Amino acid sequence: MKLLIIEDEVRAADYLKQGLSENGYSVEVAYNGTDGLHAAANGDHDLIILDIMLPGIDGFAVLSALRTNKTTPVLLLTAKGQTNDKVRGFDLGADDYLVKPFQFPELLARVRALLKRGKAATSDPVLRVADLEVDPVRHRAIRSGKRMDLTAREFALLALLVQRTGEVLSRTQIASLVWDINFDSDTNVVEVAIRRLRAKVDDEFEHKLIHTVRGVGYVLEHRVNA
Repeated sequence: MKLLIIEDEVRAADYLKQGLSENGYSVEVAYNGTDGLHAAANGDHDLIILDIMLPGIDGFAVLSALRTNKTTPVLLLTAKGQTNDKVRGFDLGADDYLVKPFQFPELLARVRALLKRGKAATSDPVLRVADLEVDPVRHRAIRSGKRMDLTAREFALLALLVQRTGEVLSRTQIASLVWDINFDSDTNVVEVAIRRLRAKVDDEFEHKLIHTVRGVGYVLEHRVNA
């Protein structure tokens, strides 16, 4: 597996290269956005680890340009932890997001997960469950041929549920993965988001896809008798 690291902090880039190389990956490094975009556009990489805060062309610009003709999985690696930055990254086509400082084993686990997911979706990035199609690259969701008008967070939530089809996700997991916040039992942000998403995904259809598992969380799956 060939990885590309685009990171302007030399020590951080070298640390990542050494750790990933020791785990059997072939690693290329670019130390600025211009060189990184050139390497990404002209190379055949299985995964790109991309820092947002880059000199010259920042990571968002690199990602935006890359997504015009490449579907290579991208892990955003940055010191920025604000929700708006995370949402913007996903809107531009990022596949995952890791905030510095981080533990290397977590980065390694995310790399493995993205490579596994990317390998399965190489020929077709569109995720499908029953008559629902979600395209993370084009930021598009369609059910029974009808395109849904989703906000950035609604799309991130739907993409998460589809990627984890059949897996019950707790409110804590959803809050962490979609909003990047610690879950507060006194807030109903997840319930409100699920309710709004259901209105767009399920209300017009006989067969519902988003289900509540009482006392546990939520799951997206096609139930034949539902």
